Amino acid sequence: MPTPLIEPVARLIESFARLPGIGPKTAQRLTYHLLRAPDGEARTLAAALVDVRDKVVFCDQCFNISDAPLCPICRDPARDGRRLCVVEEPLDVLALERTSEFKGLYHVLHGAISPIDGVGPERLKIRELLARADDAKRAGEPFEEVILATNPTL
Repeated sequence: MPTPLIEPVARLIESFARLPGIGPKTAQRLTYHLLRAPDGEARTLAAALVDVRDKVVFCDQCFNISDAPLCPICRDPARDGRRLCVVEEPLDVLALERTSEFKGLYHVLHGAISPIDGVGPERLKIRELLARADDAKRAGEPFEEVILATNPTL
């Protein structure tokens, strides 16, 4: 039986449903919200999506999100370069920064090892973490403290 949805609406629902945490019903609600919303709201969302893809990169040093080769944290000379906090995702950096307690640097792994999902160490930024530690040691400024702030799962 053919779907009663026209192609652009069906495509948007499918696109929303592919996002993590968005099921089919929420995808439909978001789509119909945008159909009823003022034209400017939908265009603002579309422009924000394009900007994220065009202007956001990963930091060359820590792999956090950035708008330049180095993120604001890595560029900040006031940060304690002797302390490194290893996290799974950029959202973890944001959460830790909100506490205003940690003043060191970060390293974002971009995930966690999950054999069930086919994620092994080669898909994470572990090799880059080890190279970063070696580079710091060679430069005569080794890390004094490395904090593993990852989820405590098996």
